[in-house]
Amino acid sequence: MRVRKAGGAAGAVLAVHGAAQRRRLLLIALLSAFTLISVVADLVTGPAGLDPGQLWGALAGDPQVPRASHVIVWEIRLPMALMAVAVGAALALAGAEMQAILDNPLASPFTLGVSSAASFGAALAIVLGLGLPFVPAELLVTGNAFVFAFGATLLLQYLARDGGGRSATLVLYGIALVFTFNALIAFIQFVASAEALQRFVFWGMGNLAAATWPSVAMLAAVLAVVLPFSLAAAWDLTALRFGEDRARSYGIDTARLRFLSLLRASLLAATAVAVVGAIGFVGLVGPHVARLLVGEDHRFFLPASALTGALIMSLASTASKLVIPGLTLPVGIVTSIVGLPLFFILIHRRARRG
Repeated sequence: MRVRKAGGAAGAVLAVHGAAQRRRLLLIALLSAFTLISVVADLVTGPAGLDPGQLWGALAGDPQVPRASHVIVWEIRLPMALMAVAVGAALALAGAEMQAILDNPLASPFTLGVSSAASFGAALAIVLGLGLPFVPAELLVTGNAFVFAFGATLLLQYLARDGGGRSATLVLYGIALVFTFNALIAFIQFVASAEALQRFVFWGMGNLAAATWPSVAMLAAVLAVVLPFSLAAAWDLTALRFGEDRARSYGIDTARLRFLSLLRASLLAATAVAVVGAIGFVGLVGPHVARLLVGEDHRFFLPASALTGALIMSLASTASKLVIPGLTLPVGIVTSIVGLPLFFILIHRRARRG
């Protein structure tokens, strides 16, 4: 009798677990569908006023569609729409890993100074024309932003090594890097000409209008390379959420896990910032929404975060063309307007729980 009761209880637990897994998979499928719908809406929206029929004809190469419509779709709207999805996925995935390794739900790719370092590199290229000698002039800003962002990651890991790579040490050094690079950026802005300062400020707003097929391909390639490694570390990241001591008891090298996760997150954030400029709050908001939907199991949480970030950025890209008719706002302004209220809500909820 006891064996039957135990078997029945185990069966009930497995049934509940299976139902939860199916629900999470369904939510991920819905996020994918909503993202696809949002991309279509992004493609249709714009000053040129293409209807869905013209859009589909241009995508299919229909000769009946005017040449101008083909150019608008293939050279302007499609790269922008795909870049929005790739940037959102990269920033949200980076934010999800950052929140796991720092054990801080308010962490984001910009917490550790990656964005500030990228902005400093861009400022050197835009204002002073300084950059790596082997980088072409048209890629100077992007190359500088990436090199400085990635360099900041390596510097951060080196500084935190003496502290065992613990989350508190990483956060403190990250804050120090943020203030350092912001001070350097302020100095460059002080000595910049009016024209160079205007160009740098516009870059710092986050802009999808400069998206090109090579830049889309570069970010998509980085995302495709990093995502499998993130998913492979899902079990370890889930264990780390139960505490560092618990994760170590499972045989997990937490210092190595934190370093590799930080490396992946910084690579994603550095590439995203390099190609479109600084875009805030997506890396913070995306993981929080995903966590509400699928929970802390990183096998589902990581892909849900990437899809949520992609959806948020795609919706922001569409909204940036609708706020002021005939004018496309920098997408960073839209994400900040939406993200700031949510950021304050998250801080308030965390304060109440604490």
